[in-house]
Amino acid sequence: MTATDQQRVFGAEALADFAAAYPEQPRALRHNLHAHDLLTLDALADLSGLLAPSAIEYNRGDLPVGIDPDDIPANGLAIAETIRTIDDNGSWMVLKNIETVPAYRALLLALLGELEPTVRATTGEMLTPQGFIFISSPGAVTPFHFDPEHNILVHLRGAKTMTVYPAGDARFAADTAHENYHAGGHRNLVWEDGFDGAGLAVALAPGDAIYVPVMAPHWVKVADKAAISLSITWRSEWSYREAEARRTNGLIRKWGIAPTAPPRWPDEAHAKSLLWRGLRRLKLVH
Repeated sequence: MTATDQQRVFGAEALADFAAAYPEQPRALRHNLHAHDLLTLDALADLSGLLAPSAIEYNRGDLPVGIDPDDIPANGLAIAETIRTIDDNGSWMVLKNIETVPAYRALLLALLGELEPTVRATTGEMLTPQGFIFISSPGAVTPFHFDPEHNILVHLRGAKTMTVYPAGDARFAADTAHENYHAGGHRNLVWEDGFDGAGLAVALAPGDAIYVPVMAPHWVKVADKAAISLSITWRSEWSYREAEARRTNGLIRKWGIAPTAPPRWPDEAHAKSLLWRGLRRLKLVH
């Protein structure tokens, strides 16, 4: 995508809003990605057959905001059937790593290409582009969790509300939760009733998007019609250093020492990141 604002998915105002928020503040944006042949329910059902089984996650959608991953119930349907009947089957699903399919990779890279000048000027090279598609029945809930990527959720169908909490704030995600996640634990977080009203709730309809910072806790509730959203994500050297510092902190904590959390942007956790990379080169950690 080049040239005019009409041809861009993110117009001049959206790009300016993104630049003002990136990388640490959540921000509502607008987009022009409406009807697209790759994003219909039939196309997504076909896509599910091209992805590795590990790239597909789906379950019943009538979940509480906070739930242990082991307690999440299956929906009893095949994935393609779940997608095609999403209006009525009470489910939630995500198709991960869509960039492994060439047509979807081209779509992802075109979208990220519009953001690249801002990203490069702020956090450096745009690393590890990945795409995720969320397909949800009416009323479905994505439980309280965080993710390691810089992320823009591009909403396409139906309506939902995403509630985002401050990244790096231990009130909402304890340091041990970060350390456990980066050591291979689940992304879901412990929910407390006192969190109600403490986050930024952003209503999303087709044409809306939201930028979500690295490891910002959030949860999502779909409204009364089935919803589709495309999540376009990337990593930065800073995000990788943050993750490596958290993994180092997990080791330090095992020695009986309470480590200091890594700083948020624009500071970087150089020493702990370098220590982790050194241990990995020596094959002392994985």
